[in-house]
Amino acid sequence: MKIDWKKLLLCLAIPLGVGALAALLSRSGMDAYKAYEKPPLSPPGWLFPVVWTALYALMGWASYLILQENAGKAETQKALTLYAVQLALNFLWPLVFFQAEKWLAAFFLLIALWAAIFLTIRAFSKIKESAGDLLLPYLLWVSFAGYLNLGIYLLNG
Repeated sequence: MKIDWKKLLLCLAIPLGVGALAALLSRSGMDAYKAYEKPPLSPPGWLFPVVWTALYALMGWASYLILQENAGKAETQKALTLYAVQLALNFLWPLVFFQAEKWLAAFFLLIALWAAIFLTIRAFSKIKESAGDLLLPYLLWVSFAGYLNLGIYLLNG
C-alpha cells in the first residue's frame, strides 16, 4: 500500500492537535494535580504526556487506515463519526478534571469516553481489523485513567 503522506500527516495532526489544545487549556489545573492524594499505582506525572502522545499518534494512524480503505461510504462515515465523538469527549475530560476539578463528573465523562472508544474500535475493526487494534492501548489506558480518576475523587472529594 502506497502511503498518502499528506493524508497521513493530517490524520496524525488532528488528534495530536486536539490533545495539545486540551493540555494547553487545562495546564494550570495540572499543577494542582501534584498536590492531590493519589491511589496506589499512580504513575509519575512525566509519564502522562508521553503516553498520551503515543495514543494520539495511534489514533491518527488508525483513522488514516480507515480513510485508505474502500469501505462503503455509510460504514466509513459511521466509523469516523464515532471517532470524532470519542475525540471530542477526550478533549473535554482534562477540562472537567483538571480545570474545573469536577472529579465525579469527569469520571462519568470517562465512562462515556470508554463507551465511545469501544464503539469506535468495533466500527474500525469492521472496516480494517488492524485499525481497531491500534485503538486497544487507548481503551486500556482510559480504563486505567478511570481507576485513577475515581481514586482521586474518593481520596480528595
